Amino acid sequence: MKAIVVHEFGEPEVMKFEEVSTPLPSKGQVLVRIGAAGVNPADTYTRSGTYAIKPALPYTPGTDAAGSVEAVGAGVTRVKPGDRVYLARSISGTYADFALATESQVHPLPDSIGFPEGAGIFVPYGTAYHSLFHHAQALPGETVLVHGASGGVGIAALQWGRMRGLAMYGTAGSPRGRELALREGALASFDHTGAEYRDQLLAATGGRGFDVILEMLANVNLGHDLKLLAPRGRVVVIGSRGDVTITPRDLMSKRGTVHAMTLWAATEAEEAEIHAALASAMRLDAIKPVVGRELPLMQAPEAHRAVMAKGAYGKIVLIPPSE
Repeated sequence: MKAIVVHEFGEPEVMKFEEVSTPLPSKGQVLVRIGAAGVNPADTYTRSGTYAIKPALPYTPGTDAAGSVEAVGAGVTRVKPGDRVYLARSISGTYADFALATESQVHPLPDSIGFPEGAGIFVPYGTAYHSLFHHAQALPGETVLVHGASGGVGIAALQWGRMRGLAMYGTAGSPRGRELALREGALASFDHTGAEYRDQLLAATGGRGFDVILEMLANVNLGHDLKLLAPRGRVVVIGSRGDVTITPRDLMSKRGTVHAMTLWAATEAEEAEIHAALASAMRLDAIKPVVGRELPLMQAPEAHRAVMAKGAYGKIVLIPPSE
């Protein structure tokens, strides 16, 4: 089979398109034929060697994917060959023709969601759910600001919020991205490249501020976020690419809090809740990833550059070569 293999940490070009052996499922394992693999910012941090979690080299990148069950090992009862599934982690990595996973890592994918969309389920929607409902404990009627609302996690947050009765607002760096945010559930969207957008955000709440802010780039925005909080407001830091200076009195005066999250730290019970919520929402057609770009698997280096570029628009996915 074809797969992307990383032999050394570094720039995107360290990802090589290679022929490797197709794995065979052992007891409790599932082999999935990949229809599409999702590309996440965390994949780029791992590849560069700067992430806290470093896989043993060589490795195949990728956490998210969707496809069909090719084969199952002994004892597997939840899925069978031919079933459509999405992956939430795997044993072997998802940037490949096939991925080996444990039975607990594969989950049913409804017919209404294609493989490219299914490849954007776990990390974006799990991250957004974990941030909104486990960390921020957002309640119906509260006001939420999503920075970077046109990216994979941002879209997921808007859709969850729309479903749960939250008043959602978003920012994006392009007119196309702001239009997408409005379409996916934002009551208003703002240009975060503009000089006056923070004043506009505060005005949109009548000067009260936001109950919850989801922050994708804390090193740029966190200090400003604290000035946009409502009383007892919560900022959830989802992403950051450097250090930041804040004024603690901005938190003190609002009795606000800052939460730092990572999906990988979710408890077993929290992850079970996330998948149950995903299953229900997909059955109701209440959530669906937006795919902004599909690239051939061999173009994984380009996908890694694109997912970190400004002007995010939907999910980037990799498509393995057809037989």
